[in-house]
Amino acid sequence: MNPSVVRHAELRREMHEKLVAALDFGAAERLGRGELESECSARAEALLKKLAPSIGDEDRRALVQGVLDDMFRLGPLEPLLADDEISDILVTQPERVIVERRGKLEESGVRFRDSAHLLHVIQRLVRNAGRRIDERSPMVDARLPDGARVNAVIPPLSVDGPQLSIRRFPKRALGLDRMVELGSIAPATVTLLRAAVKARLNILFSGGAGVGKTTLLNAVSAALVQDERVITIEDAAELRLEGNHVVRLESRAANVEGIGAVTARDLLRNALRMRPDRIIVGECRGAEAFDMMQAMNTGHAGSMTTLHANSARDALTRLESMLAMGGFDVPVRVLREYIASGIDLVVHIARLPDGRRVVSEVVELAGAEGETVRTQVIHSFELETVRAGVATGRFVASGVQPRFLARMKSRGIEPDAALFAAGPLAKEHGK
Repeated sequence: MNPSVVRHAELRREMHEKLVAALDFGAAERLGRGELESECSARAEALLKKLAPSIGDEDRRALVQGVLDDMFRLGPLEPLLADDEISDILVTQPERVIVERRGKLEESGVRFRDSAHLLHVIQRLVRNAGRRIDERSPMVDARLPDGARVNAVIPPLSVDGPQLSIRRFPKRALGLDRMVELGSIAPATVTLLRAAVKARLNILFSGGAGVGKTTLLNAVSAALVQDERVITIEDAAELRLEGNHVVRLESRAANVEGIGAVTARDLLRNALRMRPDRIIVGECRGAEAFDMMQAMNTGHAGSMTTLHANSARDALTRLESMLAMGGFDVPVRVLREYIASGIDLVVHIARLPDGRRVVSEVVELAGAEGETVRTQVIHSFELETVRAGVATGRFVASGVQPRFLARMKSRGIEPDAALFAAGPLAKEHGK
């Protein structure tokens, strides 16, 4: 490792320890946060002049700021949290902090002093979210004030030391038009999805972890009628829907005594008594899928949810498993008919080899035949080449005329026939 990096880490540790040791906590409690930081900053400057009088101005400022971050904020994580291009922060070891930037994982160069330092930052971060983490409760999910999702696991569950994952979201919600500019979705698919929302089709968004399922759901929801009563249910509130009657519900984990848990299924059942026009479940993970499908099949048309899956077809298989978990004990044929009658569209998002995300499939569920759910692809993305780390492909329409066109027309929505004409939908992606 670079000797100067090691030296700076040692200086930062020594300054932090000396400042804490010299701090008069009684006097500190009488100062405001700003005054206390100013006082500590001045002391850190003076201390650094004694410990390293020849250090450069840039390194001096960085060290002083680092010490203040350790004392008042989240230490080494602060510069990462200030970088709007970073979507994920993954800490696997004190000296190994990985970030995702523009869909690619990379080393951040940031490091903690040791496992104790990392654990201290995790505890502060979790405490700021109103939760706790210790040996009695060694795993926690939390949401920060800015909406970021936090997951932390510490020993004894985590064998190799504390583990921390932070999922961040853009300050401004990504809209469909911006997604078109980024090459993530074809303009024709945007038009189709907006029409599908207005026509109150039930939509399932599927994809792998971190591909942008919730982001796309949020963007598509902009087509909702403002006066509709929409209830959202999430484990960690991420959706930012606009409307006059949006009700946001968030599940709650059990406390350290193991009581007080409120699951997504509990919230979904309660939501059905709140006179919703639509229900949006941030993510179906288990037994709540049964209640979600009941809502879709009993008059709450236009509902939406997300689900982890590797393809649109895989999403239906996973949904079957979740329904079985929810107690839907019926023959497979009945189960698949139930799915086919409840869901109209599956929109699958995939990550390309170069890290970018695209809407790779828009699939209609066209009823059930025997024990098979009939599906037909309407729009898709065809990957063609990967050269110099850049993926190239194109969005295409299959030429299939979806069955839901009749429902759209009955609601006064007349999609252009060009949306379904076989052939390319947009310029080649990546060129």
